[in-house]
Amino acid sequence: MMTEGVYDELMSQSAGRNFRKRVVYYYDSLIGNYHYGKGHVMKPHRMRMAHALICGYGLSNDMYILRPHDATFEELTQFHSDEYIEFLQNVSKDIEVSEEKYKQKFNVGEDCPIFPGLIEFCRKSAGGSIDAADRLNKGSAQIGINWSGGLHHAKRWEASGFCYVNDIVLAILELLISHERVMYIDIDCHHGDGVEEAFYTTDRVLTVSFHKGGEFFPGTGHIGDVGLEKGTFYAVNVPLKEGITDDTYETVFRPVVSEAIERFKPNAIVMQCGADSLTGDRLGCFNLTIRGHGSCVKFVRQQNIPLLLLGGGGYTIRNVARCWTYETSLAVGKNVPNKLPYTEYHDYYIPDNCLHIAPSNMTNANSEQHLRNIVCKVLQNIHAMPACPSVGMHTTMDSLTNILKDDNGDREAEHMDEHLPEYVVDETVRHEGEFYEDERENGGENSVAPTSEEDDKNEVASMSEATEEVTGPRLSLKRPQKDNKQSSSSA
Repeated sequence: MMTEGVYDELMSQSAGRNFRKRVVYYYDSLIGNYHYGKGHVMKPHRMRMAHALICGYGLSNDMYILRPHDATFEELTQFHSDEYIEFLQNVSKDIEVSEEKYKQKFNVGEDCPIFPGLIEFCRKSAGGSIDAADRLNKGSAQIGINWSGGLHHAKRWEASGFCYVNDIVLAILELLISHERVMYIDIDCHHGDGVEEAFYTTDRVLTVSFHKGGEFFPGTGHIGDVGLEKGTFYAVNVPLKEGITDDTYETVFRPVVSEAIERFKPNAIVMQCGADSLTGDRLGCFNLTIRGHGSCVKFVRQQNIPLLLLGGGGYTIRNVARCWTYETSLAVGKNVPNKLPYTEYHDYYIPDNCLHIAPSNMTNANSEQHLRNIVCKVLQNIHAMPACPSVGMHTTMDSLTNILKDDNGDREAEHMDEHLPEYVVDETVRHEGEFYEDERENGGENSVAPTSEEDDKNEVASMSEATEEVTGPRLSLKRPQKDNKQSSSSA
């Protein structure tokens, strides 16, 4: 494995070279208009805030920015049931009646409310993840980014934890068209239950989730949950206690991910970068800084494997925007200063107006001995995994025969992905409910961490020109025939 010093030197040498064709970033300027409802902690507007910072730093010059296509009924039902997607398509016609009638059947209601434009929101979120996976399949990008995705709780038949459509599962299915093995890494504060459940009985997808254990939503992801049938030992769960810090998180994350990659040898990695694991999150209970959260992305990037970065949870939205901006800079290999660029959301970052934040003084309930025990047990589970399964690409997974799909042609030509201007100016009026009352207040949950330009230079790694394009043989699968019918939880 490449050492960090050598990696950083290579990245520094290659800074400023042609990365645009290597990183593709999907963003739809309308995504921030959707509104879960008054008082709901999930704020789609956070994507607009993140995009403003990303463009303000000039990161748009170092990657392709594309508008995703809206995922179709046929694409959504590669994983979700026809009945459930039909429900999502029709619910907005009479929200009150629909919510009461289908509350139990599809798990809609307080956590997963029905709101105007729900299906369009789902289509845009899923479309970006599918498109980015398609780019990785073709070898036209080494890293794909869709911060609007990462909705890991949605199940095949129902909504869950603020998530309606599981774009992650759909993206992984897309990647399986060209890649024998796909690894999924989840650093959200909540267990990635929807993704794990979807691939629980297959050996072609390895799911690895670092999350708050115990009764914390969704209450799954125990260390002994390792998969079933062919998928036994292909589910890795790392339950943690509240208050974990950057340093202690790293002592768990790096050995587990390193060993999992060494054993599984993935051809592509999907990483859910839920920002509710940050210090001061409204629903989360970890104590990670943006730099610590980003170090996980940096470490995975260093593995030199095609990578899809997705969003997820995150409910202190000014910190979500900071986090995903910083991780975009890591993806494109550009050093960014701690001083935030001026954007239309400037007031939400005052008085400090800085990218990085300091940890809180909350107690870390994770003792060194406890973490050693966790790592030891998890590594035992990983070592029990058969080494590097060989997959005949002309066959399908037994457990996923009905949801794997074939290559449906050149999506770019079909859906006309559009280049966006360097900075998208949105003329729509934002719903006042998209901001918390105290987002502009000076106190906030976090103080700003002291930093220096030298710290930022040492922390940021960019992409090596030596990176190989990875393209695999195509699965010869047929798309399933369709008929003509078309709050304590969190993402």
